[in-house]
Amino acid sequence: MSCPQQGPSRRHVLTAATGLAVGALLPHGAALAAASTYTNPVIWQDFADIDVIRVGDTYYASASTMHYSPGAPVLRSYDLVHWEIAGHSVPVLDFGAKYDLNGARGHVRGIWASSLAYRPSNRTFYWLGQIDFARTYVYTATAVEGPWTRLTTIGTPYYDAGPLVDTDDSLYVAYGNTTISVAQLSPDGRNQVRTQQVFTAPPSVGTLEGSRFYKINGQYYIFLTRPANGQYVLKSSGGPFGPYTMRQVLLGLRGPIPGGGVPHQGGLVQTQSGAWYYLAFVDAYPGGRMPALAPVTWTSDGWPVVQLVDGAWGTSYPSPAVPPPPRQVTPMTGVDVFDGTTLKPRGEWNHNPDNTKWPAGNGLTLRTATVTNDLYWARNTLTHRIQGPTSTATVQLDHSAIRDGDRAGLALLRDSSAWIGVTRGGGVSRLVMVTGLTMDTNWNTTGTGYEVASAPVPGGRIWLRATVDMRPGAPRPGTFSYSADGTTFTRLGPAFSMGNDWRFFMGYRFALFDHATQALGGAVRVTRFELSTP
Repeated sequence: MSCPQQGPSRRHVLTAATGLAVGALLPHGAALAAASTYTNPVIWQDFADIDVIRVGDTYYASASTMHYSPGAPVLRSYDLVHWEIAGHSVPVLDFGAKYDLNGARGHVRGIWASSLAYRPSNRTFYWLGQIDFARTYVYTATAVEGPWTRLTTIGTPYYDAGPLVDTDDSLYVAYGNTTISVAQLSPDGRNQVRTQQVFTAPPSVGTLEGSRFYKINGQYYIFLTRPANGQYVLKSSGGPFGPYTMRQVLLGLRGPIPGGGVPHQGGLVQTQSGAWYYLAFVDAYPGGRMPALAPVTWTSDGWPVVQLVDGAWGTSYPSPAVPPPPRQVTPMTGVDVFDGTTLKPRGEWNHNPDNTKWPAGNGLTLRTATVTNDLYWARNTLTHRIQGPTSTATVQLDHSAIRDGDRAGLALLRDSSAWIGVTRGGGVSRLVMVTGLTMDTNWNTTGTGYEVASAPVPGGRIWLRATVDMRPGAPRPGTFSYSADGTTFTRLGPAFSMGNDWRFFMGYRFALFDHATQALGGAVRVTRFELSTP
C-alpha cells in the first residue's frame, strides 16, 4: 500500500546513482511512429497497487478496493491496453461488523494491496491479502468471474503480499514494509511452512513495500516500491530465501499524466512473444491512482530497465505485439439498465450491502436500509469509479415510492462529498443539492451536509447528472444538474470542489443512494445509469 509520505518531489527528474540501473531512452521520433500505439494511462480509472499476470493469451490484474464491496476486482485484457472488470476475488468483506456499518466503519481499511497468482498444476487462481494487520486471507477460483471461495486464513499478516508459484509448483509469498520476508506455504496453500526475513531496506532508501515476487531465468526477484516516487528490485541467484541484492529501477521519474505523480507499485508481465512490460499506477487525485504501462528490457546481468521517452515514462509507446483478441473487452463506460438479477462488476458498494434491500432486474431498486442523517453510515450506497480526465454520470430515477424523511440521489463520494437528489418531508418532495459532507483524517464524520440549492421536483421520475473534471494536480470542480425529460438539463447549485489529498487513498466515485432519516420502508428505482466522456 503506497502513500506519498516521503522522498523527493513527485516531479523530481530521474537521476542515476552508482551501481543502479537507469532508464533507457526510446527515440522520440521513429520508434513511436509505428501505426499502432497506445496512450497512458491505459486505464483512466482508480485501480491501485496493481498485480498483473498472464495465463495463456489473457492478462489479468488485481487492485485495491479498501472498504468497497465486493473487493479486489479482477481485470482482464488481451493486449495489456484495453481492460474490463471480470469479477471480484473477495465476494464479501466478512472481516468484522465494521464492514457492515454495524456500530463501526471500515473506511480506509479492508482490501489493501491485492495479489494475484495462477497455479497451472490445478488450474486455479489465487488471491492473497492481509486484513487489518491481523491475518492473511487466501481465496481461490478456477475462473476469474468466480465463484471465489475462501481457501484458508493464515495467522501471519502478509503486508503487501506478492505470491509466487515456483517452477516446481511450490508456493511462496514475499511481503513486508522495509523489512522484507519470504514465506513458504504448504503444498495445498493452506498453511505457512516457513518464513524468513530476507532483506532490510537501507536508511538511504527508506520505506520499501508492495512486494511482487518472480522467478525469471532461474533467478528470484522481489519488485518493491518506495512510496510514492520510487521502484526498486531485489535479485537472488541462491533461491527464494536469498541472499538478495538491490538495484533502483526508477526514482522521481516524470509520469505520463500532467499534474500527476511518479509511476510506481505495480507488476511485471511477459507477453507471448517474450517482451516485458511494467504496469504501475500514477497518483492522480482527485480521481485516484491510474494504471500506466511501459516496456521493460533487461541488462546482460539480469536487471530490469524501464524504457523511457525523453527521460520520462512515456505518454505513448508502440502497442504490445500480441495475438488478435478473441473479442472486444467490455468498456468501462457506457449504459447500465440493471436488467439482470446480479450487478455488473463495475459497481461496488460502500461497505457490505444489506442484500435484502436491493432487488435488481427491470432496474435497480434501492430500498432504504439505514436510518441515519449521515450518508457515510448509509448502507446500500452503490459506487462507480469515475472516468478521467472528464466524465459525466447520468441517472434515471423513479422516486414515486420515496417516504417522508428519505434522501435519494447521486453523490460525488469521498471524505468530502456532495450530492444532488430528492428529499421528502411533510408529504412534499423537493430536489436539492447538498454539500458539506466531510470526514476527518480518522474517518469520523465531521459534517453531514447542508442544502445550497433546491428546486421543485418535476413528477415521479427525474434524471440526475454529475459532471466532473478529474485532472490531477489541484482541487477540481464537480457540477450537478437535473432534467424532467432526459434531454434538457438544468444546473443546480454551485460547483463542488473535489479535493486532491491522497490520504483517503481511493479516489472520488459516483454513488447512488437511498437512506431514511425517520423510518425504513421507502424506495427508489434506478432504471438507467450512464457513464460518458466528452
